[in-house]
Amino acid sequence: MTEVDLTAIKAAKVVDARGSACPGPMLEAKKGIGGVGVGEVLEVWSGDKGTRDNLPPWAKKVGHEYLGHLESEGYDRLFIRRTR
Repeated sequence: MTEVDLTAIKAAKVVDARGSACPGPMLEAKKGIGGVGVGEVLEVWSGDKGTRDNLPPWAKKVGHEYLGHLESEGYDRLFIRRTR
């Protein structure tokens, strides 16, 4: 994983899955990644803490780069760079 300043990332697309419980945020990420170009970043907002555990292995499995997450007020902001 590359060291990236997550606060400086300008996401190409933001998926708001704050009202969804597992597996909702994961499904939203799967749909959302198709809406960004190769090299661009998808930002996923999730209030489900399980998303932190589930999103990195999924991104790796499908060939994308999980950049990390930031905690916000009541939800996480998770970042994935599309690599293919």
